[in-house]
Amino acid sequence: MTKIIVDVVYALPHKQYCYHLTIEEGSTVEQTIIKSGILTTRKDIILQKNKFGIFGNLVKLSTQVHNGDRVEIYRPLGKNYRNLLHQQKNRPIYKK
Repeated sequence: MTKIIVDVVYALPHKQYCYHLTIEEGSTVEQTIIKSGILTTRKDIILQKNKFGIFGNLVKLSTQVHNGDRVEIYRPLGKNYRNLLHQQKNRPIYKK
């Protein structure tokens, strides 16, 4: 089978993880994440809970990856962050 090259990325506020992989063509997002080894490094990543994307577009774990794709693992927003977003949304806008 043909091999393809992809990246798996996961970002925290103060640290980023980036894995550059050569995998089999036809691999899924789930297979790619497992092969990267990030699940053994980061116990906070749960395949059934986290969301995933390719170049900023949400995808399912069953989505096939293609040569050059960047598989992104998204963190859930914390409660404090959600409250901050809500406060900013409801804040009055002052015009000069």
